[in-house]
Amino acid sequence: MTTTDTTAMAQAILAHHAATFEPCTAQPVPPPGQDGPAYGAALQACSALGFIAIDAECVAQAWQRQTDRNGRFDPAQWPDDPRDFGLRGHGGPPGFAPCPAALGLYAVLPDAAWVGRMARAGVPTVQLRYKSQDAGAVAREVRAAVQAVQGTPALLFINDHWREAIAAGAYGVHLGQEDLDALQPDELAAIRAAGLRLGVSTHGYAEMVRADAVGPSYIAMGAVFPTTLKQMATAPQGVARLAAYARLMRSYPLVAIGGIGAEQFAEIRRTGVGSIAVVRALVQAPDPEQAAADLMRRMA
Repeated sequence: MTTTDTTAMAQAILAHHAATFEPCTAQPVPPPGQDGPAYGAALQACSALGFIAIDAECVAQAWQRQTDRNGRFDPAQWPDDPRDFGLRGHGGPPGFAPCPAALGLYAVLPDAAWVGRMARAGVPTVQLRYKSQDAGAVAREVRAAVQAVQGTPALLFINDHWREAIAAGAYGVHLGQEDLDALQPDELAAIRAAGLRLGVSTHGYAEMVRADAVGPSYIAMGAVFPTTLKQMATAPQGVARLAAYARLMRSYPLVAIGGIGAEQFAEIRRTGVGSIAVVRALVQAPDPEQAAADLMRRMA
């Protein structure tokens, strides 16, 4: 297989998928890490589509596995079989406790008062994202959030503060990739043993594969649209990439997050995700309870 042949295969991939994936700025082609014409072609194509190096590598490896498994190269078939990405299936180590397949409207909130307010408004899933360097204040806020959802059906996840979540008896904890990577095996086992559900943030293929390795309760995918709330290392993913991620990770409850407003709920729902996370759409709304009711109708 010559370089010319590989380039022609890459162009065939782009012909089928460039319009779908709304190319970002083209990225440098990472150096090849394995042989195989499908691999090389997909690496070129994914880089041209703006996938960062680690994600381009991940998809290229999957495309080569797909080609080997099917016995032919198909430029039209974007990889979405979990086997081709080396995902766990049902044979991996024990995962975390399950949560509902569809978490519905997912409110990410700054303090316990907001958690209680949205739980009482009927929001089915709430997350406390409380930022403080004061360990005592964190512990008090987590306990207050757990108390705030009592008497409601809301499921409460605690962002980052997993020790406090265990101590307070929260429903679950949500971790970013850096937080997940920082955990020692015994710490991860402690969260699992406590029965907490685990949600993990992901921002592309490589991070989804990383999250899958621990068997989380749900996977969050984003940022779908531009957001000013967090500094993102990756460009906004867009709806087309979200749909591709949802096809690959379909065995998990999925949460879309990042810059999503009411007017975008319908197209996000069509990707197959069972939950949409919002921040500003609630906490910056003139009438948060009314906004919550409207967003829950859109989820339905």
